[in-house]
Amino acid sequence: MSADLPGKRPALALLAAVTAGTPRHLADEAACRFDPELHTGPDAFADEPADERAAREQVAREVCAGCPVWASCLFSALDMRPASGIWAGLTPEELREMAAPVSPDAVRGVA
Repeated sequence: MSADLPGKRPALALLAAVTAGTPRHLADEAACRFDPELHTGPDAFADEPADERAAREQVAREVCAGCPVWASCLFSALDMRPASGIWAGLTPEELREMAAPVSPDAVRGVA
């Protein structure tokens, strides 16, 4: 990554920052490596119209669905608890819901 990259491609800088410490095989084999802005948005510090964001996130979810490291990404995302982006096809809010404790009453009768 060149030194001037963060100013020119803020989404790549954000992706590099949030994947710091991520197992190398995850980043090297992930389907999102081809278009990181799809998963992070065009600029993390600018507003994105809701309809454009929804369309971008839907395409990102489709990319994640066919990713060879989806399960590793999900595990990492649940561990890292990212604040933005699409991780394993999920938003940070969906990841928080998935990681939330479940009451014993909620799982009674589930086998």
